[in-house]
Formats: sequence, C-alpha cells, structure tokens
Amino acid sequence: MTAKADRFDMTVSYAMHNAFRRELHSLARVTTRAGPDPRNVLRTAGWKLFRRALHAHHAAEDDALWPSLREALRGRPFSLARLEVIEAEHAVLARLLEAIDRATGQAPGGPEVGPEVGPDLFSELTGSLVTGLRGHLRHEEETVFPLVQTVLGEEQWNHFGRVHAQRIEPDAARILPWLLDGAAERTVAAVLTQLLPESVHRTYTDRWQPAYAALDRWGTRSP
Repeated sequence: MTAKADRFDMTVSYAMHNAFRRELHSLARVTTRAGPDPRNVLRTAGWKLFRRALHAHHAAEDDALWPSLREALRGRPFSLARLEVIEAEHAVLARLLEAIDRATGQAPGGPEVGPEVGPDLFSELTGSLVTGLRGHLRHEEETVFPLVQTVLGEEQWNHFGRVHAQRIEPDAARILPWLLDGAAERTVAAVLTQLLPESVHRTYTDRWQPAYAALDRWGTRSP
C-alpha cells in the first residue's frame, strides 16, 4: 500500500528542528568541557546563532502558526488543549533563555548578582534547556505537525511560511548556512528554494556558506 502524501511540505520545519538538535548536542558537549567557568560557552558565536535562530523560529510560530491552528481547532477541545501545552512549553523555554542570559550578563541591565549565580546554576539551566527543547521538538513533531496536515488551510500554512522567512531574513547570511549544516542535498535545495530568491542562491554558495564554514562556532578548534 502506498503511503498517503502530506498536504504541505514541512522540509523547513524539520530542517530547523534537526539543526536545533545538532546544536543542543554541541552545547551539552562543550559545556561539560568548558573548564572552571562553563558560562564562557554562551559568549561564543555558536550560542548567539542558536539563540537567534530559536527566537526567529518560535516568534514565527507564536505570531502566525498557533493563531491559525487555534482558529482551525474551534470545537475540538482536546486538540486545543494539546496545542496549549505546546504554547506553554514555548513560554517555559523563553524563561529559561532569559535566566541564562541574566546569569551570563547578556541580558539588559547587566549580570545577575548573588550567591546562587555561578557555574553550578549555569550548568543546571543549560541542562534544563537541552532536555526541555529536545522534548519540545519531539512533542511538536508528534502533536502539531499532524494537526497542520489535517486541519490547516493552504493560505494559513503559506502565511506561516512567509512570516518564518521574514523572521530569518535579517540574519539569513548566518542562519541559513547554520540551518543547512550537514543536511542532505535535497533538503538544502528545498530550503533554499523556499527561503531565498533564486537570484541570491549564488550568494549563499559563494559567500555565506564559506564564511560560516570558517566560523569556530563553539570555540573548539585548535589555534
């Protein structure tokens, strides 16, 4: 029996999730090996890229995907409850990121001070982020992605795609090579087609990707 084809192409969403999983693995690894003060890890280019990409992705879902799904799920209280749990996970992850930024002095107003702020707290917060985001990505794929395929309208899905591309656009030169790091060729082709005008594809290949490849994201390369 032939499997039923999905209504919507979710290549970009899966590629983004896989990129987050890759970076969570790197974050967990380098935090463990970061020496006496692991907070230095979050002053790296790798953290900044991860942070920007996660903010862009979650902002697009908050602004364009969840409202459309809530509208489409009217009269389906159990499915709405499942969606509300996903939205609550976003809020928890946002608070974790804010706490990490405050503990490392990257939030407005300078670093937190006090006896509880130190390497141990930082390790606990980053561990919670790794565990929480991994679970959230799996939860979205198991809960939200099937709902998108069954209840969302084509214009609603296309609207989310446009908003997602707009959120990425200001940092596209860094986020797109980051997103496609290690991806299969067909995934690279599909994502570039969906997120970049064809006239910019050569710029991606000739400039953005080499610049990204030269970046020591997590400070792990030997001098």
